[in-house]
Amino acid sequence: MKTWRLIRGFPPAVQVLLVNQLGVNAGFYLLVPYLAGYLAHDLGMSAVLVGVVLGVRNLSQQGLFLLGGSAADRLGARGVIAAGCALRSVGFGLFAIGTSFSVLLLASVLSGLAGALFNPAVRAYLSREAGDRGAAAFSLFNIFANAGALLGPLLGSVLMVVGFRLSAVVAAVVFALLTVAQVVVLPVRRVERPATSVLADWRGVLTDRRFLAFTGALIGMFALQNQLYLVLPMQAERLTGSAAAVAVIFLVSTAATLALQVRITELAQRRWSRGRAIATGLGLMGAGFVATAIAAAAAPATPPAGAGETFARLAPVLITALFLAVGVMLTQPFVYELIPSFGGRELAGTYFGVFYLISGVAAAAGNALIGWLTDLSGDEWSWLPSALCVLIGGCSALAVLVLDRRGGIGPDQRTGDSQCAPTSSAPTS
Repeated sequence: MKTWRLIRGFPPAVQVLLVNQLGVNAGFYLLVPYLAGYLAHDLGMSAVLVGVVLGVRNLSQQGLFLLGGSAADRLGARGVIAAGCALRSVGFGLFAIGTSFSVLLLASVLSGLAGALFNPAVRAYLSREAGDRGAAAFSLFNIFANAGALLGPLLGSVLMVVGFRLSAVVAAVVFALLTVAQVVVLPVRRVERPATSVLADWRGVLTDRRFLAFTGALIGMFALQNQLYLVLPMQAERLTGSAAAVAVIFLVSTAATLALQVRITELAQRRWSRGRAIATGLGLMGAGFVATAIAAAAAPATPPAGAGETFARLAPVLITALFLAVGVMLTQPFVYELIPSFGGRELAGTYFGVFYLISGVAAAAGNALIGWLTDLSGDEWSWLPSALCVLIGGCSALAVLVLDRRGGIGPDQRTGDSQCAPTSSAPTS
């Protein structure tokens, strides 16, 4: 009920954006997890071609975030959000009807470009509409995103009984409906177009030392979030001997977010500055991997005997997943709230675009490093990847605390910039 009252307290535009994010994640996850299997088994593509199709989608999204962010600033976030959802509807529709490599590659490019358009635009629009309640709005945003990420695979697994093409059609219809809803319901906002050129905007953001230092300090968040898909599944399968255990990790993470996100954000607003909340969240994200490090070092090589031992071995992984989820709940709403404050609301999209571009590179680099260490360590040193995650979380938390103490988080107090107001009576950073 508290979450529902919080939702009702926001203007209709924010409520539409929340539902939009649920639909975006549901539509995405009911198709994408099953795409590789469809390409390989149903269409008989080689592993190389499957990798190209999937990689192009990711590259076209991660590489064009800056373009999407600038488009939101100059053309208006509302139109860019709608255009992105329309493009993804077309892309997913092509996955449903296309069988040739060229058509599937085009579908992949359009789907990735769509994400590059609406991801920074949605967050820029939400930050403007939420005003000084940005942290609360982004905490709800996280809830709806996780609900969609849970609903999507469940719906996809049902539709896959009929076939992948039905999943693709349904996903395309979801994004088409979202496009119509945004055009009809989201209010048109007057766009204050910057007097400078796009290149000047980019140069300004990429030379904003305070923002780059803040983003660099958050490398731990980027790298550790992705371990929900790398270290934790590998540890769960290694400790239990069953790939089915991986599903429990996502269930615990999603359930914790749905149940605790609003409470954790409100508690942090009352007790801490935004910098302290972010640093605490990063510390928790890293600390959670102590459990998997100990389990990896202590677990016997023999397979578990019975359900009781299987659960006992899985418990450390679930503890890590819970710490990771709580850390993200503490960190993410305040990070998203703070990003526009570095350059003002008129460049919010560009700042979000750069933030996502850097986060994508950092996440890929983190996965590569942790994956390399996993291959190198083998069974004898299998605790090393988790130990590295502990170190990453601790270093990022320390970096944020140092920035917070030096006034490097949020509006620059030396210039009197106050475009991002405090979210509560808690001390500002």
